[in-house]
Amino acid sequence: MRSLPEADPGVPDIRSPLRYLWWNARRQAPSLLAGIGFATLWWLVQALMPAVLGKGIEAVTAKDTGALLTWASILLGLGLLQAFTGVMRHRLAVYNWLAAAYRTVQLTARQAARLGATLPKRISTGEVVSVGNSDIAHIGSSMDILLRGVGSVVAIVTVTVILISTSLPLGLLVLFGVPIMALAVSPLLRPLHRRQARQRELSGELSTRAADIVAGLRVLRGVGGEQVFAGRYREESQRVRQAGVGVARVESVLEGAQIVLPGILIAIVTGIGASFAVAGEIPTGQLVSFYLYAVFLIGPLRTLTEMADKLTKGHVAAGRVIRILSIEPEIKGGDGSSAGGVLRDSYSGVTLQPGVVTAVAANAPEDAIAIADRLGRYASGDVTFGAADLGTLPLDEVRRRILVADNAARLFTGRLRDELDVRAHTLSLEPEATRTGLERSSGGAGGQLDAAGEATRLTGVGGAAVGEACERVGERNGGSVPLDAHGRADRAWPDAEVLDVSAIGDGLTGGEAAGPRSTGGESAGMRSTGAEPVGTRSTGGALTDGDGDARSRVVSRELTDDERMREALYTACAEDIIDALPDGLDTWVAEAGREFSGGQQQRLRLVRALLADPEVLILVEPTSAVDAHSEARIAERLARTRAGKTTLICTTSPLVLDRTDHVIYVENGRVLAEGTHRQLLDSSPEYAATVTRGED
Repeated sequence: MRSLPEADPGVPDIRSPLRYLWWNARRQAPSLLAGIGFATLWWLVQALMPAVLGKGIEAVTAKDTGALLTWASILLGLGLLQAFTGVMRHRLAVYNWLAAAYRTVQLTARQAARLGATLPKRISTGEVVSVGNSDIAHIGSSMDILLRGVGSVVAIVTVTVILISTSLPLGLLVLFGVPIMALAVSPLLRPLHRRQARQRELSGELSTRAADIVAGLRVLRGVGGEQVFAGRYREESQRVRQAGVGVARVESVLEGAQIVLPGILIAIVTGIGASFAVAGEIPTGQLVSFYLYAVFLIGPLRTLTEMADKLTKGHVAAGRVIRILSIEPEIKGGDGSSAGGVLRDSYSGVTLQPGVVTAVAANAPEDAIAIADRLGRYASGDVTFGAADLGTLPLDEVRRRILVADNAARLFTGRLRDELDVRAHTLSLEPEATRTGLERSSGGAGGQLDAAGEATRLTGVGGAAVGEACERVGERNGGSVPLDAHGRADRAWPDAEVLDVSAIGDGLTGGEAAGPRSTGGESAGMRSTGAEPVGTRSTGGALTDGDGDARSRVVSRELTDDERMREALYTACAEDIIDALPDGLDTWVAEAGREFSGGQQQRLRLVRALLADPEVLILVEPTSAVDAHSEARIAERLARTRAGKTTLICTTSPLVLDRTDHVIYVENGRVLAEGTHRQLLDSSPEYAATVTRGED
């Protein structure tokens, strides 16, 4: 049993359409050659049958029972062989069709993922859809027709040799008649392909129109524009229909010619053969054979015409496919590396400090979006990540470590649970990486690991006592002390426990957190009710000694997928969405999540971003489509969940801005002021006017 599609489609030859088709043929050469062999044998068996029938008729005429039985047995054997070769030819034809089509789908899908935002800038949606709707079929057919096409050529040559050896005039008639029949229909192929190309172009435009209408259906209903766009769609649909009728006209003429022209050849061969039989130049059995050969030749002749048509279509389709495959992404990565740290956009001056929840408020929303795109490497810019230029990092690493979540992101078709938790999350780190993180975070004091790479204790000022407490908490949490990318115990998960440094002492300042953040009277950390996180009293989640150095860590255990999901849903205030679904998280989501309202989609996108838990999370207007009450809850919970994790929120909502650690005000694309939300309200009139919409 052959498995399709292949695990690796390979690297295509995109220098020309013909080279792409040839590359496809070479990729599936064994099955292609096997199919050609079976198809050739299938045609040859059919080509020999008229001769055997003729011999059988001659045996009947001569009343030779032995010869009749012999030729009847040969005919039976040929029939069985034809059945077997026909089945195998068809199986391999289907396999080769699917292999070429799937390979093209894999290549275009991989290229689309590689191009990302570059693709819609260079090619319309309809063009991409048409590749999947029609071009892959033409490329598959170009591989399929090779089997019957090569076999038909062999069959025609075989029949011609048999006829020439039997009757020179009839053999020459077939030898010259077949090419003439093929050339007679070739003028119809060019207008057919021209009309097919026009129909495909119109179909692509119609697909783009349909995609735009579906994407903006809610807006169209809101402004009453449904009928206008429905009318435009009907007009374009009629143009596609008319183009299809034009294609059908040419195809009908071509189909008729493929019947009439070989029919003329059959009539001529049969008439001449009959005159030879009447004159006694050939026996009756040969006359029957000549007639059957003439009828048989209709199949190979039509196959040759079909092969010319499908190979031409495949060539055109391959040209459209390599057009997509040859596009280079606007944004490329390098082979550098970065240990992380400060993420800075030099053009605007926006700087994200590690472990800080930062907000960017811009007087023009497009400026904030441009900053997010540069920081996420979706647009070129002078951006540094730690000591490294962001542009020198591999693009897949940037995507893994820095996540930009905006309102253009889509929900995909599938089970909701799977579509939300799209990135596997692993809390455990490699021992060496963990050791480096511990040494860096503890000022080189010498964090130690056990054989499994888990933190066992921290040494240094107060470090031994903290390490023992880590061990105790780790034992209660199943022996796991997960650490984040900076070697710190991750605090963003439910059931986290905060080390009570007041019970440890060792030079720490009274065991109190260094400066609680004002969050409307609530602790900046997470509450300790049920499965919700336990509260921390400091912005960074770390307690300080007299010199302000971080000495303690919040310790958490690794969560199950369900616990992570519940926490993310709670943070995004999305529990009510799940509760209203018939199957909860197991509900099947339609394309683009159309069954959800704009606010519900926005909250589900936030859930997905939180579950990804990247090193740097950039959210663009994450609460713009929700009501004020929900926005306040999301802002509060989001600040707690992302406490101690590098986060940027692009927004002008006062509810969100008031719950971040640091606010950056951007005007005309550049940083104009920085501080907390309340500080900027007092010190920056421009900021106050932007976030309050000019209201007092």
